[in-house]
Amino acid sequence: MLMEKIHAINPQRILWCCKEHEVSVEQLAKAIGISRATLERTVQGKDALTVNQLQKMADYFNRGLLFFLEHTPVNEVKIHSAQFRTISNQKPELSVKLKTLVERIERQRQVYIGLLENLGGDVAKMWYPDNLDPGIDNIKQVASIVRKWLGLVEGVDFLQLRRAVEDKGIMVFVSNGYNGQWQIARTSPVRGFSLCFEHYPVIAIKKQNTDGPQAFTLMHELAHLLLHRDSFIDDDEDLNRYQGKEKVANELAGHVLVPDNFLYQVDLADFPINDVAAYDNYLKRYSRLWCVSPEVILRRLLDEGKIEKAYYQHYREYKQSIPFVEREGRGSRKYRFKEPVRMFGEPFVRTVLDALHNQQISLAKASTYLDNLKIKDIHKLEEIHAHF
Repeated sequence: MLMEKIHAINPQRILWCCKEHEVSVEQLAKAIGISRATLERTVQGKDALTVNQLQKMADYFNRGLLFFLEHTPVNEVKIHSAQFRTISNQKPELSVKLKTLVERIERQRQVYIGLLENLGGDVAKMWYPDNLDPGIDNIKQVASIVRKWLGLVEGVDFLQLRRAVEDKGIMVFVSNGYNGQWQIARTSPVRGFSLCFEHYPVIAIKKQNTDGPQAFTLMHELAHLLLHRDSFIDDDEDLNRYQGKEKVANELAGHVLVPDNFLYQVDLADFPINDVAAYDNYLKRYSRLWCVSPEVILRRLLDEGKIEKAYYQHYREYKQSIPFVEREGRGSRKYRFKEPVRMFGEPFVRTVLDALHNQQISLAKASTYLDNLKIKDIHKLEEIHAHF
């Protein structure tokens, strides 16, 4: 059966996918391991592909097999969500890999909601503070509301920040550190994105060398969701922009992570104001305590009039002049079974395992949802499930 040729494959859908992924028919044939002649016959409307070959194509394009058997033309409004189209319009130059990641994350969200519903969970959870008016223009007031809503205290780390956001009904993804289907490429300037849905919106964050930049991206995307109620995709430049909606998101992120009562703890009496190379070391204990980079503290000091703009600019120029050094051991897969928790978050993993234990999904399906974990790794993950 698997060797029989499939009838009625829609060649226009193949060509549409090639255009979307910016590959030629020849490149596609090479990528999925079939002959160019076979694929060209298929594109011409002839029955030339087997089930296995079509499945390879479907996997390559991140589509279901049945997608290529539908006779109708592709309706991009139905294929791509409003959230996907929003961020694609914001940055038309997005790579194919990143666009595919957005779609993959959207599907994980659908899986999560479906499993929650089957388990009797709340799939219509309100994810924003009921006392937050998006029209409030006092950032400090908004930040105070958000901090209380999240239950933040001094000394929280990134994991605690993430859990606080997830507990409100917002999915948080962190890209993995190795080259795979859940990675935002290290060479990509994109730091994160948010997908605004009525229920269970999504924040995706690019993995960084340290937790501080990840925490700021998390709060920046949360600011977009809370204040702008729309989807955004942000790169390094956006997280340093101080105009428009990006300015608002940056300011709110800074005030949530470093409120005034934190900032006033910074002892400026001995601050090495004329030695920008010494700033990081001087602010190190504060940045560790508040889970932020020294630059976030400096920006807050600048906004509060505690330091002059010229010193902040000199610091940024100095930091940009330092070559980036990859952290040793980044992307290690020694603890493979923990990766789904790091990438998809504890609520998602917990829900998948609960569905498995309740025999609502098979072990094979659970593996698919958990980044194709091997059975032995799923069992290891089950062992720590009780501690979630």
